[in-house]
Amino acid sequence: MPISTKPPKIPESVLVVIHTPPVDGQMDVLIIERADRAGFWQSVTGSKDRIDEPFLKTAVREVAEETGIVVGAPDVPAQALRDWHHEIDYEIYPVWRHRYAEGVTRNTEHWFSLEVPKGTPVTLAPREHTAFLWLPYEEAAAKCFSSSNREAILQLPARLAADHSGERL
Repeated sequence: MPISTKPPKIPESVLVVIHTPPVDGQMDVLIIERADRAGFWQSVTGSKDRIDEPFLKTAVREVAEETGIVVGAPDVPAQALRDWHHEIDYEIYPVWRHRYAEGVTRNTEHWFSLEVPKGTPVTLAPREHTAFLWLPYEEAAAKCFSSSNREAILQLPARLAADHSGERL
């Protein structure tokens, strides 16, 4: 039987920080543990499926695939997904470079947040993640293996405050 190979990953991705509504400046953030690396906790991340796939569609798809949370459902309306209009460029960890075309070493990541009601059920994709935690945002940030993921979570209160004031960070 021939071995099927996946096409190389596109080095353009999303990071989605999923959180509960803030109460007195505090909120819980969902983090998920990678199946291929025990102890590696992160927010939802994922690459575009097609080079012309809009980042918003990538974010909606990845959230559904990795957590079972459906953006656009009655309890998670589309406007709960916020595009931060912020991108970072980072070096792909060597352990994951084999997933990309030969010579690709950098990725561009576009940041979002998604507010969901407290108690929102999570259904993990078992091939991708083995566990999830809802933690206060500072604790969630501290548990993330990626420094950029930590930074995104720590920026969450300011980003939400800017949304409410009409500013853009």
